Parts: sequence; structure tokens; C-alpha cells
Amino acid sequence: MSPQPHPETWISPDTCGLYCAPGGFYIDPHRAVDSAIVTHGHGDHARPGHGAVLATSQTIDIMKVRYGGDAGARLQSLALGEALRINDVTVRLAPAGHILGSAQVVIEYHGQTVVVSGDYKRRADPTCAQFEPVPCDIFVTEATFGLPVFRHEPDDTEISRLLASVAAFPDRAHLIGVYGLGKCQRLIALLRAAGYDAPIWLHGALVTLCELYEQLGVVLGPLKPFADVDRKDLAGQIVMAPPGALRDRWSRRLPDPVTVFASGWMRVRQRARQRGVELPLVLSDHADWDELIQTIDDVKAPEIWVTHGREDALVHYIGSTGRIGRALALVGREDEDE
Repeated sequence: MSPQPHPETWISPDTCGLYCAPGGFYIDPHRAVDSAIVTHGHGDHARPGHGAVLATSQTIDIMKVRYGGDAGARLQSLALGEALRINDVTVRLAPAGHILGSAQVVIEYHGQTVVVSGDYKRRADPTCAQFEPVPCDIFVTEATFGLPVFRHEPDDTEISRLLASVAAFPDRAHLIGVYGLGKCQRLIALLRAAGYDAPIWLHGALVTLCELYEQLGVVLGPLKPFADVDRKDLAGQIVMAPPGALRDRWSRRLPDPVTVFASGWMRVRQRARQRGVELPLVLSDHADWDELIQTIDDVKAPEIWVTHGREDALVHYIGSTGRIGRALALVGREDEDE
């Protein structure tokens, strides 16, 4: 009996991204290719112009909204847990817990299993399915927050801080910078779960994706577009905008706003100061250091590949446990909210 080929002989990075040769597809390629499996709808993973796209139905819906007719020439959805045979490879998707529709790609070939995580987090999120660890031979992980200094606060702690500030400053609006896909909707859902039932005002750039989330079954409560609203009506209100819009001219219409930013990077005080953030919220859609370590233990893979982020520290940790660690250094990946 011939030995099983090591997975690096059939799945490896090239100039377009991570390529599975026997399946003839890429996972999250950073440029247009003939065949792509897309883990989620963020622009650094879901590029326009592919010939064929395989993803969850929610990710395909997100790509259609963001890219229109350029979302992909052929779009095929795959339900979480459903197996699909592609040439000699079996593919299925498992929840990644990152944003709505996000999935890990589970690839089985010649008796070996490789799991490509995409971006993920471990904590519960009311807007998406929770991450499920999948035992495998090789686990391909992100490492956006792959340093021990990054330990995210509990969600309810940060939401309590925000609501306490809203109560303490009834004459000021709270202007929150949020990434438009995932972070915005998650923060709204967390506020609702904490009992905040007042309308939340949205910058125009956030409206379409919030509407899509609601169409896909995520209840966000009363939302209002920030347009033609009287300044005095925004006192004590929560207004959300893309991070790049926090200092735009339109924000001058807000009554003495408390500037808030929701991101895992708010753990770094210098980043908060650089953005002029008065109330930094440590809310991330990526795994922190402890969650990365927990996941490596949970999947029980003897070999871990790190695709992007703070690779060196995580690869060093992996080696200290007796596992094999490898940094793939894929190009085209962006930091959260940057």
C-alpha cells in the first residue's frame, strides 16, 4: 500500500491564494480565478469576478449585494454540514462564527482532512452560527490577534460601558465607528439583547447590509437612516457610521458627539488616541489569543498553518506544544476594521 501524500503536495499557496489541486479550486483567492470557495463576505476574502463561486447561501447573498453581476459567473450555495464531491475531493462547510454566513472549509482527500478556518471567533454571536471545531490533520488558521496581549473583553462588559455612557450624557449623541458588514449588525443585536430598544441611527453606507441581515432573518429592531434629521433629535441617541466617516463633515450635525469605536484594536490605546476615540470598545469578530490557543487544542491537528496576522508568535507557540507550525504569509488579507 502506497503512503498517503502529505497535504502540502495537494493544497498549497500560489500567486492567487490557497489552491487545492485535486479539486481544482482556490479558497478565498485574492484575485479572480476560475473556481473559488469563499469563506465569508468581507472584501479581503470575497473578491469579485470569479468564474465559479461556492459558499453558504448567506455569503452568496452578501456578495450579490456588494458586487451585483460581478459576484461570480456561476454561484452555488452549500449548506453547513452538507458534503459535496468535487473531482476526487469531498468538501463541506462548518460554522466559523465570524459574521453571517461565515464558514470553515473542510477538505477530505485520500483519507486526510484539512480545515481552512477563514476568519473566526469563538464567542456566541446573535447574528451568526457559532464556531464548531472540526478535528483534522492540518488546521489552517488566521492570527489577526495572534499575540498574548490581545485578550478581548466579554461582550456584555463592553455593551454595559456603552449604555452607561449613553445614560450619563443624555445631551450628547454617541457616534460609533463600526465595520459595515458584521460588526454593525452584531453591535446592534448585542444592544437589543441588553434591553436597548430605542431607534438606532445609521449612516447611509450601513443601511443596505442591515436590510439584508433582516431579510435573512436577523432581527435588528428599529433603525433609522441618518438623513434630514434635526440636530436636537439626536441628543442621547446612538448613531453608527463606517470608521472612515467618524470625522466627516456630516458628523458635525451631531450634538457634541461622544466618539466611540468598536474593534479588537481598541485594546491598543495608541490606536484609540490616533482616531480621537473617547470611548473605545474592545469588540472583535476575530479570535483573541486565548481563543486561538483553545482552537488549536480543540481541533487536535498535529500540524497548523497560519495564513495571516501576527504569525510569528503563534507559530512559536505551536512549536512549543510539539506540533508543526508553518506561516503561509498569504497576501491580500487586511486587519480588522483597517
